[in-house]
Amino acid sequence: MQETVHVGLGERAYDIHIGPGLLARSGDLIAPLLKRKRVAVVSDENVAALHLESLTSGLQAAGIEVVSMALPAGEATKSWPHFTNTVEWLLDQKVERNDVVVAFGGGVIGDLVGFAAAVLRRGVRFIQIPTSLLAQVDSSVGGKTGINAPQGKNLIGAFHQPSLVLADTEVLGTLTERDFLAGYGEVVKYGLLGDFQFFEWLEANASRAASGDMDARIYAVKRSVEMKAAIVVRDETEQGDRALLNLGHTFCHALEAATGFSDRLLHGEGVAIGCALAFELSARMGLCSQEDPSRIRAHLRQMGTKVDLADIPGDLPNADGLLDLMAQDKKVVDGKLRFILARGIGQSFVTSDVDGELVRRVLSDALDAR
Repeated sequence: MQETVHVGLGERAYDIHIGPGLLARSGDLIAPLLKRKRVAVVSDENVAALHLESLTSGLQAAGIEVVSMALPAGEATKSWPHFTNTVEWLLDQKVERNDVVVAFGGGVIGDLVGFAAAVLRRGVRFIQIPTSLLAQVDSSVGGKTGINAPQGKNLIGAFHQPSLVLADTEVLGTLTERDFLAGYGEVVKYGLLGDFQFFEWLEANASRAASGDMDARIYAVKRSVEMKAAIVVRDETEQGDRALLNLGHTFCHALEAATGFSDRLLHGEGVAIGCALAFELSARMGLCSQEDPSRIRAHLRQMGTKVDLADIPGDLPNADGLLDLMAQDKKVVDGKLRFILARGIGQSFVTSDVDGELVRRVLSDALDAR
């Protein structure tokens, strides 16, 4: 069973294929995009050890020559040194303007390789083959690419749409439980921001997806991607609606910075905690019922993902320290933080009209509960 979602961006439109067995079919799917039958694949060491042979076989079956490199796994790879190494390796491989670069990995690889493709020879095409749940439902779609700076996440980058996305759901079977659940933080975000029925479906079926049910996995990825694609088509460069996709991220990015972008807190775990905090803030502002944050937290608890600041090991800054980190976020406009809040599950909106003291109290209460 395979699904296709089309991202209708005119001349830069592309398809997202979702389902099992796509690595084996990769050559047939990619060959029509190639001027010459050669691709450069950039992966990370973990993904390469598990899956590079399968991808290479799939490409070679269609007569495509493959050159590849593997970067260290982990968030620290999204940095200038590894970005420089990647660009210079691609130049050493004599990648030309008409060639295609393949980003084969999770969100870190997709973001870094997409950014490298955006600047290489002033822009070469690239294909996303995301291998984590988080990358399949979020970072591989929509054209946001970039690397981190000491000042914060994703502060250096470019909008550069992929030419094709292959989300092989079979590959998700090699994820650790923690990595799968971290990706689930981005899945549940879609229901929370704009589709109450999808959230209800997740309450009933997400545990099946987590335990390996392929149909449930395909639907969870497909519905997430459909929602993201629709928003990206409306607002490609985040002038308005696309900011809704940052539900939970203002809190999340501050928490990631506070934990040193380490494995103390994975991005999707931060998103789950951030969504719970965003709904708590919304409830305290009288925007949604207090039952909504309780319902969300109960579902996240049932799934076994992180929900509260108490779930993050080690020390955290105080509320003022976290607010300072939030002020570094890209979502600061004219010196004011933009929050994505909600009038209910599936009813999010963007606002800068938030009382900083109330945010501080929400954070302070969450820290006191640790």
